[in-house]
Amino acid sequence: MKFADLHLHTSFSDGTFSPEELVLQAQKAGLSCIALTDHDSVEGCARTALAAAAVNMEFVPGTELTAEHDDIELHVLGYFLDIHNEKLLSEIARFQLGRQDRIHQMVAHINELGIPLQVESVFALANCKSPGRPHVARAMIKAGLVRNLDEAFDRFLKKGRPAWVPKSKISALDAIELIHQAGGLAVMAHPGLNRTDEVIPALVEVGLDGIECFHTKHSTATAERYLEIADKYDLLITGGSDCHGFSKNKPLIGSVKLPYSLIEKMKEKIAMRSHAVKN
Repeated sequence: MKFADLHLHTSFSDGTFSPEELVLQAQKAGLSCIALTDHDSVEGCARTALAAAAVNMEFVPGTELTAEHDDIELHVLGYFLDIHNEKLLSEIARFQLGRQDRIHQMVAHINELGIPLQVESVFALANCKSPGRPHVARAMIKAGLVRNLDEAFDRFLKKGRPAWVPKSKISALDAIELIHQAGGLAVMAHPGLNRTDEVIPALVEVGLDGIECFHTKHSTATAERYLEIADKYDLLITGGSDCHGFSKNKPLIGSVKLPYSLIEKMKEKIAMRSHAVKN
């Protein structure tokens, strides 16, 4: 039996593994197929594809976009993307500038509290175009300003704390459209975490392809609820560990193993859509 993990991050966003390390970990976990879903980035896909091919592992190029619908934040995963698609790349570049601006704002708030964190140290540590809050937290630890990630988030970076800055988001409709025009499938990430059930019907109407039913933070009951929703709306079923390397304690890769038959269903949908476009 073959298994996949379709929700993974590398150091091209807020993970700690390089693409090569990610593939090595996937191999150790006995996975046959992986997808890379870095936040607002496809830059790690080429290297991950090469590393996966070297060990005969299937690779699905993807990304994770931060979106909203009716003021509800949700994350949209794109799979089987054309990573050279011009519109996708230009939009991602815009999202990355928003992320970099957010880092400047967060560090400014931290400085206003009299804490001498240098914004350059955050960007140097992140060393990518899609920095996020974990990079600020890790820079604070490195500078000896907090003891660990939990302290950084609890005191400064969580919503409602002094250095929290809202993310810039696109509409979920635009996210789905962007993924589709880049040849991909649009899937709602970890709906149990974002509590997005009420917006699923509206997103199905505008082309949502699937739901991430299986996730490290989804209980069995939560997974079952989303399997029922997927069945009701004829949506693809996906899942993944949401592994960020060692940035969130132990690596989660392999803790969610998606049966390969579900990948085949995704490929069927891609093929059907491609056939429809040609005809």
